[in-house]
Amino acid sequence: MLTGTLVAAPLGVPSAAAEPCPDAEVVFARGSGQPVGLGDVGDAFVTSLKEQLPERNVSVYAVEYPASTDYHNSAVLGESDATAHIQGTVANCPNTKLVLGGYSQGASVIAMSSNALPTPVANHVVAVALFGPPSSPYSTSLWGGPLPVLASSYQPKSIDFCLAGDIYCEDSGSVVPHLMYVQDGKAIEAATFVANRVTAAQTGS
Repeated sequence: MLTGTLVAAPLGVPSAAAEPCPDAEVVFARGSGQPVGLGDVGDAFVTSLKEQLPERNVSVYAVEYPASTDYHNSAVLGESDATAHIQGTVANCPNTKLVLGGYSQGASVIAMSSNALPTPVANHVVAVALFGPPSSPYSTSLWGGPLPVLASSYQPKSIDFCLAGDIYCEDSGSVVPHLMYVQDGKAIEAATFVANRVTAAQTGS
């Protein structure tokens, strides 16, 4: 019989306290085939962003999804996870400035999420950074239909990069440029754009 054995916690054990809300939070979706976490583009982007915002508490959430080559079904799972997390952050930390980002398939995840989120959530998102967002005929064939596009309310606060010859976002080319967003400095360029927007949003300028 276990009845009554868990009535009280041992003395001296502190109760769990909620983490304080961060100044900003990055929600980033990695690209296809990248290991669980942020992926190389996300890592470089977040590292640079934190370096550019040394006085601010910036938290990070890596979208949990397969990032597999079953592109459409994989991205649907990513959209569900990202949307739920973003809504949770808005509800629990309404003053936190949200930054959305994604690379390759992850960019599609963020685009899908922007269309799934309730309209007022856009007011909490200060910036969006997308790298190699699938938009070419080649990507359309892999996806199996029209590709998702960032919702209109998020577009004015977004920056996206498509390197020359990236077959996933240009009409022709190869996979090689698609792998070069860190080496070409785009992660740092995106971080500068985002850092400026976070600073402006927090200072009211």
